[in-house]
Amino acid sequence: MIDLDDLRRRPDIYKKAVKDKGIDVSVDGFLKLDILRQEALQRTEEDRAKKNSVSKRIPVMKGKEKETALAEMKALSGNLKTREDELQTIENSWLEMQLLLPSLPLDRVPRGKDENGNREVKKWGDPSTTLRVTPAQLKDHVAIGEALDIIDIPRGVKVAGARSYFLKGDGARLELALLQFTIDHLLKKKWTLFAPPLMATRECLVGTGFFPGAEEQMYVVDKDRYLIGTSEVSVCSYHKDEVLDVAELPKRYCGFSTCFRREAGTYGKDTKGLYRVHQFQKVEQVVLCEADEEKAMVLFEEIRTNAEEVLHALELPYRVMDICTGEMGRGKVFMQDIETWMPSRNAYGETHSCSYLGDFQARRLNIKYIAENGEKKFVHTLNNTCIASPRILIPLLEIYQNKDGTMTIPKVLRPYMGGQERMIPVSS
Repeated sequence: MIDLDDLRRRPDIYKKAVKDKGIDVSVDGFLKLDILRQEALQRTEEDRAKKNSVSKRIPVMKGKEKETALAEMKALSGNLKTREDELQTIENSWLEMQLLLPSLPLDRVPRGKDENGNREVKKWGDPSTTLRVTPAQLKDHVAIGEALDIIDIPRGVKVAGARSYFLKGDGARLELALLQFTIDHLLKKKWTLFAPPLMATRECLVGTGFFPGAEEQMYVVDKDRYLIGTSEVSVCSYHKDEVLDVAELPKRYCGFSTCFRREAGTYGKDTKGLYRVHQFQKVEQVVLCEADEEKAMVLFEEIRTNAEEVLHALELPYRVMDICTGEMGRGKVFMQDIETWMPSRNAYGETHSCSYLGDFQARRLNIKYIAENGEKKFVHTLNNTCIASPRILIPLLEIYQNKDGTMTIPKVLRPYMGGQERMIPVSS
């Protein structure tokens, strides 16, 4: 949700944001509806005032005068009901359309329609020096996982359908090690850990900006509850309808949860292996801070760096991409992805996403803080994937595979796996 006063003052800037982000909404259409709502509201209030005025006089009236006033009261009540129904219809459309309006991207965001408009801004590590096998010996993560007996996709599909899998034995232990290492990395920096609800109400999904727009990606539990696709939904909604004190900010939260996505509309895309699955584990960073863009961007660098430090520790090459306007979504004002090198693809694949949303989510969730001057302001929110599995297992397994069929466990994960240094194929 955006600042409507700002929209009314600067409609052309929002029209450009709509065009740049590829959002299907008319700013002019909304402004016309906004005027209609104001006019309907004024008419309703005028009729309500008339009714109240007559209602106050009736108790002291008698005879014919009272009969006339009662008849007038009845007519006014009918007119008021019509006005209220008219206002409600307009207001429903006004609110629905308001939820479609985008936030304004920062000037530094590249303009583009799709992923081809994204811009590489940083690289770390050299993919050409990471492999422990020759190109001819290279196996993808599925073949490695099957040889080590740590991934079983066919039985996952048998149990839960397409895009399902089992991690077993050392595979399950490796995932837990990755998650715990990441959590410990954040806890050392004094982040607050959440194990949030895995379900959220529609109100929270609207509040965090996923609805309207991402309904087809969500698993429905019942009429008003959905399985979360990221703990951002639960953790960001934690302070819904609250007023914080500026001294409490910034709030640095990390949510650890299982996540669920239908991946609707992606049939035939990244279907092989563990890249695009329906259920996964994630450690998500969520930040609430002051309404100050400069301070927020410092925090943006902090949360992206936290994720980069995990990749440094794992010694996985990656690059950072500025995401263009057409790819960043309705609520985001700045976004970067981290893409990790995946040898079997001979390309980088997205493993982390980092977003700054200004006050877009806070307006929807009604999260405010009291500034030093006593003024109430909406907080600004940021979020970042610090680790997500099993997708991170793709580069990990492929880069750490050895010529003898074993897989070396990264040094930083060995303490979480009882000191184990390698995984050995079942045939051995």
